Amino acid sequence: MKINTKYLGEVEINEEKIIEFENGIPSFLEEKKFILLPFDESTPFYILQSITTSELGFVVVSPFHFFPDYQVKLSDATIEALTIENEEDVAVFVILTVQEPFTNTTANLQGPVVINSKVQKGKQISLNDPNYQTKHLLMPQAVGKEG
Repeated sequence: MKINTKYLGEVEINEEKIIEFENGIPSFLEEKKFILLPFDESTPFYILQSITTSELGFVVVSPFHFFPDYQVKLSDATIEALTIENEEDVAVFVILTVQEPFTNTTANLQGPVVINSKVQKGKQISLNDPNYQTKHLLMPQAVGKEG
């Protein structure tokens, strides 16, 4: 199956890799089918691309790549909704707000996207941890100037 994407143009996808978001994604509740596409094999970034709306694609990344201490506790309701049986089947991504320059890009650590890759089900959840923000800088900022 071929789809048009926001960032990568027309791409061929494997329909078995389509991820079902039963309740959509907040602010996009009608969008229920997405696919995870590598942005570029040399980067840790992916595109969470809507199957039905080519203009809707989120730049996402595993939070653990940039925030090694990041923790996500899934509620029983989330575990049940995503039919999670094994921790190894779970992938966690955070949506980025890409800025210019890229060093100002932020990550939504408060609302990670959780995917059960075994059954291709996904959900964006909301964490109540006060340490996580919706606009957390992806990269540490330089403090002061040299010289």
